[in-house]
Amino acid sequence: MEPSIADEAESYLHGLLEEWAVPQPGECIACYLDRALEGGGCDGDLRFAERYRDLVAPRATALLARLESAGGYCDCEVLVNAMQPAWHLWSTSREIEVDGRTIVLEAEPPESMPPCLGVRRGSTQPCRNWHRMIRRGRW
Repeated sequence: MEPSIADEAESYLHGLLEEWAVPQPGECIACYLDRALEGGGCDGDLRFAERYRDLVAPRATALLARLESAGGYCDCEVLVNAMQPAWHLWSTSREIEVDGRTIVLEAEPPESMPPCLGVRRGSTQPCRNWHRMIRRGRW
């Protein structure tokens, strides 16, 4: 029996999902999370961080605990509380004049991140496009 068009479509979409959800060679955890969250959204846990660890750095058994201790209790919180775009990527604050009044525009993170600068295999550190934000203890 030949597979139906629905079966073929499901198989094709499953293949795309697997390709998208796998860290790229040399991709750092922050760039992977940024890319994965853009496509899959956050579901309130560390599913993408755990997937990264399992596929790239299986010996990093304390990774999830480290992320949580830095305030990253889910994948999106990792990119808010534990890591942020590096300062060299932010726009600079500046003053503009509107209707005779001076308005200060604060520095802002980039709208989208540049390509990952890469890390060595097995690393759970972010690339130079990101800064770790240390909250408690050592990271």
